[in-house]
Amino acid sequence: MRKIQSQGVHHITIVGAGRQTSIDFWEGVLGMPFVFEQPNLDNESESHLYFDPGDGRLITVFTNEERTPDPSRLSRDPGTVHHLAFSLSQATFHQTVERLDERGIRHSGVKDRGFMDSIYFDDPLGMLIELASYRFEPPFGFTHADVLLEAHKLRVARGDYNIAQGHLADAIEVLVLRSRGSLSDDRSPKGPY
Repeated sequence: MRKIQSQGVHHITIVGAGRQTSIDFWEGVLGMPFVFEQPNLDNESESHLYFDPGDGRLITVFTNEERTPDPSRLSRDPGTVHHLAFSLSQATFHQTVERLDERGIRHSGVKDRGFMDSIYFDDPLGMLIELASYRFEPPFGFTHADVLLEAHKLRVARGDYNIAQGHLADAIEVLVLRSRGSLSDDRSPKGPY
């Protein structure tokens, strides 16, 4: 038996309401360029809108002008999507509360997640959206997931409750030490002063 190896998220498709509601939210609030539109090839009564969330992958929305937004209808039952999270730079993240407040969008305020910061709010259809910003940059050649895997190992070994800044810094050091050669025989910390 063999796995079907995933290589990333291709796209996420959401059932939307009217076309303009989707454009106004995904592009007008979250800044995702509206890049493509065609009929829903499986349902001719719907349009299929494509938005670029910033990494070249896609968020797509099936729209139908007969559907209206109903933010009260979403379920949090097992098997349903809890929320979608989108990445922000720290520069943008630090302005997010102000920018949501300017629009009158109710939100959670900043949530400290140890390795990242998050803000939550509902889209016009009631879907929970998270705007997240990592507190670290991975070393060249590594991903955020590589750093988090290493930080998790350090956290568990130390008996800590959650990943914190120290785990991230130490994980980055471990990854660099493991992946970058040096002419030094001893790469341990030194005190040259």
